[in-house]
Amino acid sequence: MFVFPEEIRYAYERLPIPLVVHQFIDETVVPLLVSDGFCRLVGMDRESAMKWFSGSQYERVHPDDVGNVARVSDEFAHKRSCYDVVFRARHADGYHRLHAFGEWMTTRDRTDLAVLIYTDITESGKAIIESTQEYRFFQQDAFYTDPVTGLPNINYLIKFGNERMHALRVAGKKPVLISFDVNAMQSYNNQYGIEKGDDLLRLIASLLQETFPDALLVRGVEDHLIVVAEMQEREQLTSAIERLNRSIRKKAYGNTTGIQAGICEMGDNIRIAEGIDHVNHELRRIGSNLNTIWRFFSREADEEYWNQRYIVENFDKALENHWFKVYYQGISETQTGHGVALEALARWGDPIRGIISPAAFIPVLSKYHLLYKLDLYMFEQVCREISVRHEAGLPLVPVSVNFARQDFDQVNMPAELAGIIDRHQIERFGIGRDYFIIEITEQDMATAPEQFYEQLSKLRSSGFRVWLDDFGSAYSSLNVFSKFEVDLIKFDMELIRNLDQQKGVNREILRAIVGICRKLGIHTLAEGVENEEQEAFLDQIGCDLVQGYYLHRPEPLDTILYRCQHGQRVHQMVTDERRKHLI
Repeated sequence: MFVFPEEIRYAYERLPIPLVVHQFIDETVVPLLVSDGFCRLVGMDRESAMKWFSGSQYERVHPDDVGNVARVSDEFAHKRSCYDVVFRARHADGYHRLHAFGEWMTTRDRTDLAVLIYTDITESGKAIIESTQEYRFFQQDAFYTDPVTGLPNINYLIKFGNERMHALRVAGKKPVLISFDVNAMQSYNNQYGIEKGDDLLRLIASLLQETFPDALLVRGVEDHLIVVAEMQEREQLTSAIERLNRSIRKKAYGNTTGIQAGICEMGDNIRIAEGIDHVNHELRRIGSNLNTIWRFFSREADEEYWNQRYIVENFDKALENHWFKVYYQGISETQTGHGVALEALARWGDPIRGIISPAAFIPVLSKYHLLYKLDLYMFEQVCREISVRHEAGLPLVPVSVNFARQDFDQVNMPAELAGIIDRHQIERFGIGRDYFIIEITEQDMATAPEQFYEQLSKLRSSGFRVWLDDFGSAYSSLNVFSKFEVDLIKFDMELIRNLDQQKGVNREILRAIVGICRKLGIHTLAEGVENEEQEAFLDQIGCDLVQGYYLHRPEPLDTILYRCQHGQRVHQMVTDERRKHLI
């Protein structure tokens, strides 16, 4: 950026002529100096006048004239014409009509500078401006102003916000966009009245101006207030927001929980509209959690949000098009390694995103209470594939299907499963309902309401078997045994993986629980077995069954059939008699 010698700068700044000198750097107008005459013309001190040009150069230009001024400025910046334009600019006493004329000046070091001279032609023009026109100008200006707080509104932010951010970047500063949401504003209005609600908004606006004195402060949609400011250190910024929240709660007329803030550090490629989307996403993530006051936007969180959106929006299509496949993983007798059952595991093969992991889609479906659709779909697929397994000569060993407690809240599960079984006529294959195993996690079982247990009892009394999954996870509670009778408990894989941590405490826990289950007549299964040592230990303590990648990796039915047809090894299954003894 060009720097004037001190004596020349002083001479220019003392000129009575309304003069401004600019330099164009990277397509941006950078003010170098303003004269005393210009300061008098616009009614500002020099620092304020420089800030005006450092921010949005069109902030004070009448909305109807912005387009023409921008066009003339662009032509002049690219040296296609001189600068010669008449426009209306907002002063303290209303709009004034200004005439600006400019030429290029080249310094000794070959730097091109723009020298602009302004003239106020309002007095000579007043006689020809009708009062109706003035009223129309006022109405147009109100388009950019919030009537409650007197702040610029969202229209103003959309139009001029990018310029403000660009000015911060040119000055070597990093902009940040913060959207403040007033908690429970409707409740406040209902309790204290609309006028007091407006007072609260004005109070927050005032405190925001104190907290961010050099920022652009805007009234957003409804009860949102938006700030475009220079980014501080994160800890400094969040501390300021927390102090602001305490001040609001202390000074408000009525009881309020204050504000929450979505924050987006505005990188070089982020524009205002995108930034507003980001901060609004963060506010939605905070939701009704009053323990969280602020949340920063991050690309990782945004990617997670859009991944969740993709899962929810494409879930029904995935079911309809059978993008979900059943993968079977063998469950083996610990002593012999022979298979006694299979677990049906869901895998989503998406045509756009490839394989979507259960770790990605299960929590999302659970969050939006959609798991029941997947679990019923999986059960139906297992029933459908019984005929394929039978025709291929594969042993029809029992299959376990995972269900969630929330499934039982959504549908009448005994009726739904019975309907699926009848639809596929499974009795023609010489198997009954004991072929099917319902797996429920320990956490679901321990926290379930009575209605859940009633449905589960119906399933068990009609022949289905019930297994308790993830026993020994973080939630674990032994009183689950007294709540409902189960056929088998499946130990959480973390117990198996960490056998020797903390002086081998998991070994003793497993040994004790296997002993308790044996006394109660409950079978035991350990999942997550990954090596020979783990399998040997489980055999030693009397654990009935094992499951894990060391023994059998999950695979779809078509892979199993292919291996059968080509003489490749298939997981060996025990006889019906031996299997009944084990499970």
